[in-house]
Amino acid sequence: MSTYDPADDEDEDDFDAGGYTDSDSGGDAVLQATASGRPWAALRQFSVFMENQVGNLAELMKFVECDDLKVVAVSITDSVDFGVIRMIFNNYERAHERLRLSDYTVAEADVLAIELPDEERPFLTVTRPLLRAEVSIHYAYPLMYRRNGHGAVAMYVDDLDAALNAIEPTGLTVITEQDLADDGNPY
Repeated sequence: MSTYDPADDEDEDDFDAGGYTDSDSGGDAVLQATASGRPWAALRQFSVFMENQVGNLAELMKFVECDDLKVVAVSITDSVDFGVIRMIFNNYERAHERLRLSDYTVAEADVLAIELPDEERPFLTVTRPLLRAEVSIHYAYPLMYRRNGHGAVAMYVDDLDAALNAIEPTGLTVITEQDLADDGNPY
């Protein structure tokens, strides 16, 4: 099994024009723990770069969605000529395998996913500890994940370990790859 080295995750936009790239060391194993030894509390996001043409998104979804693989989050950033489709799946290993064998240009990155608390201002509750820790949120998008009636949000942050350290004492629930795998119907 490969070991995780935080220095390998310098930039989430590490596209390779030849196809699949992976920002970790080898990419063939599920990362089990952070450098500080805590259980791995991040979700793996796949970013697919593609030409902005009618039907390309439908073709991508046709390719990735199958009986044992479900998209649980998607975010699309586009311009006139191209788009980046960011996705999180219920089975990281299966998604990694399918996309690695494809002709798509793909990059992977770790994102923090937090269950939204049942409060009047849940996003403030989630973002306040990150502000206190001076962790920047580059972007965020919802997860189609509901446990106990609570929604969830995925966030790409500039310092994942600092974000996890800031969230840990708050009692907020961090969603892991195992949570997505255990949730038989993520919708």
